[in-house]
Amino acid sequence: MIVNKAIFPVAGLGTRFLPATKAQPKEMLPVVDKPLIQYAVEEAYAAGVREMIFVTGRHKRPIEDHFDMSYELEQLLEAQHKHDLLEVVRSVKPDDMECIYVRQAQALGLGHAVLCGQRLVGKEPFAVLLADDLMVGTKPVLAQMVEQFREWRASIIAVQEVPTEHTRRYGIVAGTEVNERLIDVQRIVEKPSPEAAPSRLGVAGRYILTPGVFHEIATQPRGVGGEIQLTDGIASLLRREKVFAYRYEGKRYDCGSKEGFLEANVELALAHPEIGDRFRQFLGGLKIGG
Repeated sequence: MIVNKAIFPVAGLGTRFLPATKAQPKEMLPVVDKPLIQYAVEEAYAAGVREMIFVTGRHKRPIEDHFDMSYELEQLLEAQHKHDLLEVVRSVKPDDMECIYVRQAQALGLGHAVLCGQRLVGKEPFAVLLADDLMVGTKPVLAQMVEQFREWRASIIAVQEVPTEHTRRYGIVAGTEVNERLIDVQRIVEKPSPEAAPSRLGVAGRYILTPGVFHEIATQPRGVGGEIQLTDGIASLLRREKVFAYRYEGKRYDCGSKEGFLEANVELALAHPEIGDRFRQFLGGLKIGG
């Protein structure tokens, strides 16, 4: 059983990054030399996904342009014999990767965004990747999850331990441990208060879901914030199917926040083969504080 399709909900307005996101999608903000959305797409591609479904809104055309062919640029680079850069440009969208765009007319929540991709997904299992969460692992995080899906043939949700005071920011899961990395989910709650949280296992922005979740999302009432919540759909799915939470190997950067975005830029710049050493020297020479 393969996971060939992935949904990228990219219709959000990115208000936490204004004014930078006034005229460009937050998903196009660069971390070192690649936009956030490209990191997510590359992660999906490395996991075997070949059909990328972008759920977009108004002002998201730069995402389509990024994954489209840039004939003039490629011609220029070829004429100037800049073959390394030409390869970089062409690698953004490999020939066997398909990009499909569907409009989310109203910002009704993550669950609604996923529902917008239902006709394109059909009756296949699919992944959901939130570009705000930049995930770095020796093995790509979604590839780890695909391995789990092949074994268990059930929905898999990426989770991580979060501080008690941060449970209001996450979907929180609780269940029975299958092994050191896998939890058989019994309960999932969207953004509970610390007192009401069933655990400290917060859902990160990676999912592999069975198509049964679409019916559950479509029949849910509005949830937290008056939105159609993906978490509520998964909670309903639990009554019919197994759902597992997976403690992934790797690091997540919350690039929906300014602090997380800056942390990602610094740490990925330090690991960059071209600029890492010089950047480390630069940071070492900074006088911080005082």
